[in-house]
Amino acid sequence: MLCAISGEAPQEPVVSKKTGTVFEKRLIEKYIEENGKDPVTGDELDLEDLLPLKSSRIVYPRPPTLTSIPALLSTFQNEWDSLALETYKLKQQLAQTREELATALYQHDAAVRVIARLTKERDEARDALSKVTVTAGSAGNGEAMAVDNEALPEELAAKVDETHQKLSKSRKKRPVPSDWASADDVASFDVKSSESLPVPQATSIALETGYAAISGLKGDVAIFSVDAAKVERSLRIGEPVTDTAWTGQSVIFATSKGSVKVFQGGNQVASFSEHAGPATALALHPGEEILASVGTDKSFVFYDLNELKRVTRVYTESSLTACAFHPDGHLFAAGTTSGDIKLYMTKTGEEAASFSLGAPVQALVFSENGYWIAATAKGQTTVTIFDLRKEGDAATAKVLDIGSSVQSLAWDYTGQFLATAGPAGLTVQQYSKSSRKWSEPLRSATPAVAVRWGPNASELIAVNEDGVLSILGTQESS
Repeated sequence: MLCAISGEAPQEPVVSKKTGTVFEKRLIEKYIEENGKDPVTGDELDLEDLLPLKSSRIVYPRPPTLTSIPALLSTFQNEWDSLALETYKLKQQLAQTREELATALYQHDAAVRVIARLTKERDEARDALSKVTVTAGSAGNGEAMAVDNEALPEELAAKVDETHQKLSKSRKKRPVPSDWASADDVASFDVKSSESLPVPQATSIALETGYAAISGLKGDVAIFSVDAAKVERSLRIGEPVTDTAWTGQSVIFATSKGSVKVFQGGNQVASFSEHAGPATALALHPGEEILASVGTDKSFVFYDLNELKRVTRVYTESSLTACAFHPDGHLFAAGTTSGDIKLYMTKTGEEAASFSLGAPVQALVFSENGYWIAATAKGQTTVTIFDLRKEGDAATAKVLDIGSSVQSLAWDYTGQFLATAGPAGLTVQQYSKSSRKWSEPLRSATPAVAVRWGPNASELIAVNEDGVLSILGTQESS
C-alpha cells in the first residue's frame, strides 16, 4: 500500500471510509486541518472519517522483482511515461489557451476597427452636413429642394410678442440716464487696471452684475470680479470655447466641437450637441428665456433656458459666424461666411431682410435705437452701419474707417457710443443725434479680442488674446 499523497509506503497508514484511499496519517491529518477536503476527490473529509490500518508484524522482504536492475529500469520507465503524459496534457491545455487568447485578440481588433470606421463615417457625415446647401436648384426635375424650418412653440412665441411690445414702447420714450457717461468722460478713458488671467488664447467675454466670464480656445474659463479685481472661480469646459453668454445664474459657452454648455454655480447643468460643426456664436433674447447659437453647419438653433432644451432649428444657405437678437427681440440676425447679414423673424424663422457686407462677417451688434445694426467683416478695417428701415445700397447708413482690423463690437445702452476692439487697440465711435454726425472720442492702443461696456458706460472692459483683462475708465483724481 502506498500513500495517496506522498506515493510512499505509509508508516502509520489510515484509510478514508468514504473513498477507501490510503494515506499517511500525519500527512492526511495536516491536509484536513488546512483544507477540510479529501485531497484525491475534493469531497468533504473529517478526521472521524479516517480508519487506521494494521498490518502484520512480520515484515516481508520486498518482492525480488523490485530489487533487480531490470525491475528498477521498468519502474523508472513507468515514471517517465507518467511524466510524458502529464507534459502532453499541459501542452494540450497551453495550445487551447493560446487559441482562446488569439480569438479574443481578433475579436478585440475587429471591434476597434468597427469603432474607428463608425467614427470616421460619423465625422464624414457631419462634414458633409456642414457643406450641404439647403436649397438645391440642380435637382433632377429642376425644382428646388427645401428643408422645413421649425417655428417657436406657442408659449415662447407669446413671450416674444410680449417682450417686443413692452420694449418697443418704452424705447421711444426712454431718455438718456442722467448718470450716463458723456463724450468728455469717454474721451478721458485710460487703463485703470490690468489683470493677467489663466485663460490662454482668450476669445470672448460676458458680463453680469459686476462679474466677467472670460473664455478661451484651451477650454479654460475665469470668472472675474470686476469690483474686487480678482478671479473668483475657474472652470474647465474641456473643449475650445468660441463664444460666451451670461444671464442670471447661467453662464453659457459655445465650443468648436459643436457643443453648447450651460453652467450654474460652477457646475454643468446642461449640454447640447445640435451643431454638426463648430458652434461659432451665441446670443441671448432680451426676454432672457431664449438662447440662440449659430454654427458652420449652416443652421441656427434656439433653446428654452427655463426648460434647458432645444426648441427650434432653422437652416440657411451659408455657414454662420456671428449672431444677435434685436433689442426688441422680434428679429434675429446672423452673419454668414458669404458676407451677408440675414435677418429672421424670431417666432417663425422666416427671412425678413438681408444686407451685404462683402466678406465673411466677423461681428455684428444691434443698436439700442432699434433701427441700426453695426457689422464688420474678417480682415476689414471698417465698420458698416445698416439702417433696418431701408433696403439695398440705401440701407448703408455709415461706413466707419477704424484704420485696423476689428474683431469685436459693443454698443452702449443709449445707442450713442459704439466700441470696437482689435489687435491694434480699442476705439469708441460716437453718433450725435443733434448734429447727425459721427466722431471718435476715444482711441486706445490696448489690444483686445472682445470688448463690453460697463455700467452707465463708465467703463470699457476688454480682454486680449493672452488673457489680459483691461478696464478702461476715468481716472479718479487723488
